[in-house]
Amino acid sequence: MVDTIMLATKNPDKVKEIIKILPPNIKIKTFNDFKNLPDVIEDGLTIEENSQKKAIEIARFTSLVSIADDTGLFVEALNFRPGVYSSRYAGENATYEDNCKKLLEEMKGFKGRDRRAFFRCAITIAFPDKRFVTCVGEIEGIIALKPRGKNGFGYDPLFYVPSYHMTFAEMPLELKNKISHRAKAIEIIKPIIDKVVKYGSF
Repeated sequence: MVDTIMLATKNPDKVKEIIKILPPNIKIKTFNDFKNLPDVIEDGLTIEENSQKKAIEIARFTSLVSIADDTGLFVEALNFRPGVYSSRYAGENATYEDNCKKLLEEMKGFKGRDRRAFFRCAITIAFPDKRFVTCVGEIEGIIALKPRGKNGFGYDPLFYVPSYHMTFAEMPLELKNKISHRAKAIEIIKPIIDKVVKYGSF
């Protein structure tokens, strides 16, 4: 039986979203509970590899079952960039605003369907002994012509979901957490989390 799970991220925005989606009976530990939590180098070629590396390394460091996600924005017209480099698209220390600004610059001249994109999230749950499972969720959208909305983080002000006529940043968190790539990945991995909590294994 496992009653505590570590969230293997130092991004407070991700922590806030993931906590709201996970089952309420799980005790959650975050980077705030560990003073010397290491920075995991995200040098994988895919978001799946980065997710797995983060979950495994933090599980070994904390001796706790750990959950990590890695997310990428894939834009068709840009040969599916920024992809695995989404968080550092405008440089290693880029802010959310820097990344959005670069994306809008690169999307100049593209209209309509040529602005199609999708978010992909890979979530991994790992044991300290390196056992892991990874699940992936996706959502399709369009890159807006300019930032819209004040909620969310990252590329949310630019990611427009046609069926809801809003960007992620215009949505209340409750709605985003029902339809997002991260929500879909967690929904797939939830039965595995439940087995871990109940039986202590996958």
